[in-house]
Amino acid sequence: QVQLVESGGGLVQAGGSLRLSCTASARTFSNYAMGWFRQAPGKERDFVAAISRSGGSTYYADSVKGRFTISRDNAKNTVSLQMNSLKPEDTAVYYCAASISYSGSAYPIEYKYWGQGTQVTVSS
Repeated sequence: QVQLVESGGGLVQAGGSLRLSCTASARTFSNYAMGWFRQAPGKERDFVAAISRSGGSTYYADSVKGRFTISRDNAKNTVSLQMNSLKPEDTAVYYCAASISYSGSAYPIEYKYWGQGTQVTVSS
């Protein structure tokens, strides 16, 4: 069982930045690819970014490419999402998730463990 706890959400003006963090309880964090997803009210959960077990490969949704950066620190059992140039359409609950795949995936079904989510609100 892996427990994931997100932090760092909040309210920010458009054009601003936020950094989300996710801490995992896994004994061997590096056994999991990690992903970030988001869900706005009334919408499906969407892929944001993923990072491979080693951190050597990263993947982004087109909507955040060039603005968001995913990273991980396997020594600290953490994965982060740096979000810059935020837009009102980035408003959502953001979830981190862990997958036993090597590279990660854009599909929620590929992730076995999920955090409780953290709210990000971007005002215009």
